[in-house]
Parts: sequence; C-alpha cells; structure tokens
Amino acid sequence: MHCPPDRLPLKGFRVISAEQYGAGPYGTMFLAQMGAEVIKIEPPGTPGPDGKRRGGGDTARAVGPHFLRPGESTYFQSFNLNKRSLTLDMRTDEGQAILRKLAASVDVVANNMRGDLPARLGLDYASLKDVNPALVCAHLSAYGRDNERAKWPGYDYLMQAEAGYCQITGEPGGDPQRMGLSMVDFMTGTIFCIGLLGALVDAQRTGEGRDVDTDLLAAAIHQTSYPALWYMNHGDETQRTPRSAHPTATPSQMFKAADGWMFVMCQLPKFWDILVTRMGRGDLKDDPRFADNADRLANREDLTRILDEEFARQPMAHWQELLAGHVPVAPVYTLGDALDNPWLRTVGMREEIEHPDKPDLQILASPLKFDGKRPPNRAAPLLGADNDSILADLGYDPEAIADLRTRGVV
Repeated sequence: MHCPPDRLPLKGFRVISAEQYGAGPYGTMFLAQMGAEVIKIEPPGTPGPDGKRRGGGDTARAVGPHFLRPGESTYFQSFNLNKRSLTLDMRTDEGQAILRKLAASVDVVANNMRGDLPARLGLDYASLKDVNPALVCAHLSAYGRDNERAKWPGYDYLMQAEAGYCQITGEPGGDPQRMGLSMVDFMTGTIFCIGLLGALVDAQRTGEGRDVDTDLLAAAIHQTSYPALWYMNHGDETQRTPRSAHPTATPSQMFKAADGWMFVMCQLPKFWDILVTRMGRGDLKDDPRFADNADRLANREDLTRILDEEFARQPMAHWQELLAGHVPVAPVYTLGDALDNPWLRTVGMREEIEHPDKPDLQILASPLKFDGKRPPNRAAPLLGADNDSILADLGYDPEAIADLRTRGVV
C-alpha cells in the first residue's frame, strides 16, 4: 500500500530544476516522491542533417551499460522517478522568456550546475525575484558560487579524495580507496533538499524568497563529523583500522564465520556481555585483557583472534539466529544478496512500476513513510515528454510550440 497522492506532504508545490547526473536529481527526486510537481529542464540538443536531435537531455540518460531504449538508460531511472521533462535552451532569448514564465508560477527553481552558471543563465534569486518575490532558488555545485573555484567542474570521487575519505578507507597499509558508491553525491543531494525545504517554509511564511546553496566539497567535509572535531581540537587524526573496525568501540568489526563474513557491533558495554554469554564464552568477561572497552581496545588483536576461532565453528546463519535482536549483527552481503534479501519486500523497499519499454521495471522505493505508507512512484520521464503540456499551460499554442521546436529552443 502506498500513501494516497492527495495526502503527500508537498502536493501542490511546483519545482523546476535545471539538473543533470546524480547529486541534484537525487535530491529533487525526494521532492517529487513527496508529491511536488518537479519539472526537469534539460538541453534539447542540436538538430542533425536528418532533422533528429543529438546530444540532448541529462547526461545521465546516456550512462550505460544498460538501456531501456537508445538514449534512455536504466541509470537515469535511479534519480528521476515521478518527474516531468521539459527540454529548453536557456541560452536563447526565447528560452529565457519561457524560464521566467515558469518561474512566475512555481515555488522553487533548483539547479546543480557549475558554480558560475546559475547567474549567467538567470537561475538565481536576483534574476527572478521580479517575477516571483517568494521564489526559492536552490543551488548545488561542486565548490560553491562565491569563491575562486566557482568555475571548477567537480565530481564525487574528487571530493572523497580531497575530504580525506580515501585515506581513511581500506585496510591499514593499503592504497587509498574510495567508497564503493557515490555517497558524497547522495549526501549532498539530501542536504540540498533539506536546505531547499527550509527556505521554502520561510518563503511560505514571509512571502520573501532567497538563494540557498550547498556544494559537494562542503557536504563531504561536514560528514567527517566527530573525527574532524577529534583532529581539530585534540590533534587526533583517525586512521584506518583492520577489518573496518570502529576506531574506539571494541569488538565492532567484521568477523568471518565458517561460510562468510559478518559485522558485529558491541558499541555499548551491555552488548559485549550479551555476546560472550550467548556464544558460551562467559569466561571472557572475567579476562582482565577484556574487562572494559579500553582494555579490549588495547588488546584488540588478541580479542580478534579468540573471536575468530569461535565464529569459525559455525556458519553465518547460526550466528544470525543466535545473536540477531540481542547483539547488533549483520551478514556482509554481496550487492546481489543485499537486493534479493526478502526483507526488502517485507518492508516495501523494492517495487515494480511500468515503463513504456519495460512493464515490470524494478526500482527501489522511497526510504520515507507517511502515515506508515511509502509514497507512490512512476517511471522517470522520456526526454521532453511534457514539452507540449507545460508550454500549453504557459499560453503557447500548437503552432508556437512547433516553431520553438523547429528553432531548437525546446
């Protein structure tokens, strides 16, 4: 069961977003799933000698290796569910006129462009406040819009490198490693969404809009959290730990059962007591090497060796059954195992929707629930699928729309 569309919290709000690739579209997809009308502005491309457009749309539409049709990737579906698509060349006078007409009728204008482009393309509050004083203009860039890096392109992997993630990820002594997913993109998109909604609440209350900004590097640095404060205040620089262990809590790391790896986390003293009791090794509670967390941390190698011997006696399923619900524990799954986990169906995190080229498109549901129900989803739009209806709502008749299309404005 899904949350009824008329009960979604952003029903009635309108957003236009000049966006591409991952971070910005990931954030605005939350808005679309919460009921906002999100109109995705995409470049129309250039006409070829055969009259067909080439090079248009969000670059994510062309990201392989899997496609639903030529130019429409499965990758694109990951970030653009529930949206509408309008192709628009904002570099033209006609494109700017359409943008301003749209801005007058929406609540938010969002973008995730390079930092120097929003002002140039008329996407900031200074450019649009005369047509809509209550407008929120939300910006997500690589390095921000107000510094000497504004013109720099930037991507998730670069931020993982510069924010220190790569040097604290992996086994001690190994080469620097990035995380397996583009988590900086996803974190920044979420922060973008939070800031946008905060500004929207204020604009609804006061009638006055504003610019709201975030950037990939600032978000990445902010997520260094407590290790940042440890370093800045105490000169304590967090290092890599064996088996992805927590830097201070012990045992809180990966262990290998008879048939695979699992993660066990005794973050609190009570979990250590429960762990050794349920394992039948209550004697470890009386071992002075492991009397408290500080002792266990000082003797982590010895403790790891002892627990390895115990965990290796039984398969992972045995330990899951023995410990789950008593001690924080999880299997270390492959990605395939994680997505095929029946639990995802139980809690509604996997679902099936229709796409024109795939009637049983498998997607991940929103992680949010409203009144105990997840919001409904529909497939991401085909490129320019909503051009005619959006332009008609702005007062353009079929002949005018055809002319705009012929001239490459849409």
